[in-house]
Amino acid sequence: MRPISFKIEKSTRLHGGKNTGSLARVGVLRTPHGSVQTPAFVSVATKATVKGVQPDIVSSLGVQCIIANTYHLYLSPGEDLVEKAGGVNKFMNWQKPSMTDSGGFQVFSLGEGYGKKVSKLGAASTPSEESSAGTAVYDEELATSHGKLAIVDEDGVTFTSHINGTMHRFTPERSIEIQHKLGADIIYAFDECTSPTADYAYQKEAMERTHRWATRSLAAHRRNIEKNNAQGIYGVVQGGRFEDLRIESAKTIGGMDFDGYGIGGSFSKEDILGILDKVNRELPEEKPRHLLGIAEPEDLFIGVAAGADTFDCVLPTRNGRSGGVYTHTGKILVTNAEFKEDFSPLDPECGCPVCQNYTRAYIRHLFQTKEMLGMILASQHNIYFLANLCERIRLSILDGQFEQFRDLFLSAYKIR
Repeated sequence: MRPISFKIEKSTRLHGGKNTGSLARVGVLRTPHGSVQTPAFVSVATKATVKGVQPDIVSSLGVQCIIANTYHLYLSPGEDLVEKAGGVNKFMNWQKPSMTDSGGFQVFSLGEGYGKKVSKLGAASTPSEESSAGTAVYDEELATSHGKLAIVDEDGVTFTSHINGTMHRFTPERSIEIQHKLGADIIYAFDECTSPTADYAYQKEAMERTHRWATRSLAAHRRNIEKNNAQGIYGVVQGGRFEDLRIESAKTIGGMDFDGYGIGGSFSKEDILGILDKVNRELPEEKPRHLLGIAEPEDLFIGVAAGADTFDCVLPTRNGRSGGVYTHTGKILVTNAEFKEDFSPLDPECGCPVCQNYTRAYIRHLFQTKEMLGMILASQHNIYFLANLCERIRLSILDGQFEQFRDLFLSAYKIR
């Protein structure tokens, strides 16, 4: 019996024997560290930490699963040390399910995307380009957290460390070996994540290389009997912004015997969310699907309707560190002067511990005086907001009210 299993508890795909057009569903993803009730928000713990928030608090905010970064943990403290600690869960004192990515996104950010300030969501930006709602489009820490060189070839990728400039090498087999030592419940096949600016020919080339790497990753995992019995493995769908490539990739990756599937790549949200349902229709219905790197409130509804089960995103804490806060009426920038004497919670409709105990005026004061607690509280609220929204979406599907809940929420949530 494999360590990862998925059971669909309710699906909106069929109603009265007719296809509804919606792929929204509720499921249970079972792992060695417990179950995840889906749809679910997966909190990003890049270096075995959700930035600024203790693991036990992350858990209390409703997060059921975290995803750590293979590239960063490989460079520091190293996969051998994490293995000696008992794996990433024990190392960071996380008691619930965990994932590690493959390091494939670093191929993009180090190589094709380096120096272009192109994020996973596509548009180029400068340090001054931040929305009035506090969304950090450009993040200096992100821009300096990767090395300056990555060279992709058929066998893998050679890259430099952002820490000291030393040269390193990832292949599919090496990525799987590292992830085996990190010990997360769910690991990912090594993939090449392309720039959204790459043309069709290169997107196709990278997609086909990702498929060959997926075959090698899967073989490397399955032949390690001990790890195969302890960790599940997801394949990654690529293809950039091109619908035909995405569908081809979904068919190819979906035809491999992975335990679940990630929809990856670098793209504009408009591109991928517009074809996500077509991608998911090509993937095995009985297996879980994870949308990599996209999970803002409006995205969750689109992703769930298109058949995705879990979502991860760095923006809750990245936005939180700059004062960007999710509310039921849209995002706000709590550092704005308008909140100086606002003694209401960050979001009056939110039941998180931050909103129960602190005001906008107080949190703005913390930011103005450069107290780190402001960033921590804003991050905690944002994490809760997304985790709780997923829970409410799950309940709405169970109640047969998903479309009504979506329309009600989005009618009040102003996207600025």
